[in-house]
Amino acid sequence: MTLFALIFSIALGIGSLAWGYDQVGLLQFTRWIILFGAVWLFAVWQRWRWFAYMGLVFNFLAAAFGLWFLNFTPGWMFAGAIGGLMAWDLTFFRHRLRFAASDEERRAVETRHLVRISLLAILGFGFASVAMILKLQFNFEWALLSAIVAALGITQIVSWFRRRS
Repeated sequence: MTLFALIFSIALGIGSLAWGYDQVGLLQFTRWIILFGAVWLFAVWQRWRWFAYMGLVFNFLAAAFGLWFLNFTPGWMFAGAIGGLMAWDLTFFRHRLRFAASDEERRAVETRHLVRISLLAILGFGFASVAMILKLQFNFEWALLSAIVAALGITQIVSWFRRRS
């Protein structure tokens, strides 16, 4: 379950940044962002945990550059930063799960962590949505992405409550 969340976070972060840069016509930057995302997925496959630091820095710098210097739509840049932060966290959390005493303990810790990170992602997307509404840049693509993230987050929360009952 953590591996799926990790891959989804990378795809969310890189995809959001690439979409934001593509919307303003910076195709060369978009290609480099997508290439970096492919390398990051390869690093996950190779279990190169150190690459998560590079991914986090890359996502934050690309988001900050697009937001402050190029005045891009804030939602896509926030989503890129949130995706990078989630992927960085899940990379090291996945490594820490190896030290769980039993499978039952591992599943319980994993579920609690995924619920917490899902709540934070929903909160972050909520703030990004407010920023997009205030700048009058809320559009269908952003609504669709927000709905997907909210559905995945709510699914995590519901499954957590079901297991606790």
